[in-house]
Amino acid sequence: MKRLKLLFTMLLLTISAATFAQNGMTMELWPNGAPNASSDVNDKAELTVYLPDEKKATGRAVVCCPGGGYSHLAMDHEGHQWATFFNNQGIALIVLKYRMPHGNRMIPISDAEEAMKTVRRRASEWHINPVDVGIMGFSAGGHLASTIATHSTGDAAPNFQILFYPVITMDLGFTHKGSHDNFLGEGHSKKELRKLEANFSNDLQVNRTTPRAFLALSDDDKAVPAANGFNYYEQLYKHDVPASIHIYPTGGHGWGYRESFAYHYEMVFELKAWLQSF
Repeated sequence: MKRLKLLFTMLLLTISAATFAQNGMTMELWPNGAPNASSDVNDKAELTVYLPDEKKATGRAVVCCPGGGYSHLAMDHEGHQWATFFNNQGIALIVLKYRMPHGNRMIPISDAEEAMKTVRRRASEWHINPVDVGIMGFSAGGHLASTIATHSTGDAAPNFQILFYPVITMDLGFTHKGSHDNFLGEGHSKKELRKLEANFSNDLQVNRTTPRAFLALSDDDKAVPAANGFNYYEQLYKHDVPASIHIYPTGGHGWGYRESFAYHYEMVFELKAWLQSF
């Protein structure tokens, strides 16, 4: 009977993913101009807002940062395709199209911080609880999300974080080199580079005020070593930050919401259970 119930639940999840969420509302993040100009004038930051039915709304919201090595964005399977999952639980999903750094790390950071602030500014309009706004990120987007979780303050600081196969460290022995180079840029002295690498190795920035976390990664990830997520979890544990880590035996890198990921349903159930735990 339990197995039959599980199969039925999986079928419902498959149907809901296939039918997709209501159309999102897309808006410019910086309608009056961004404070950190990008070298690519065509690269515009945007938010796509997916709100649950008002009757189901819990007030919780998640700002989503897709990955792409800080060179491009996997907007679909690491962004928009998650809308149904969250909306079905009464959670708003806000997908952030952040600008690429081109060596200026403050560009994506300012975009992510402004996304968090925008959600809180419009909390009443969007039926969101301003003290229940989390951030989610994948791969390099996981680095951006964990940067906001460990560096940002005030209205830019998240209440919780969800990280999938994240780049966490800037240590060249474990990081994703493309993300490292695109984020930190060139032209630094060795001393400056070491300082930047330490500051944006987010496992080194965890403290007791860091928000609770959910981490999911694959043991066989060749692009971003699982040590990134595991070392982050270890620091969260040492600092008494509630955290849950899920390391799947296979899957590689970049599975996002793809149902072809062998542990897709396990991951979905585990994330749902974690979201219901607080």
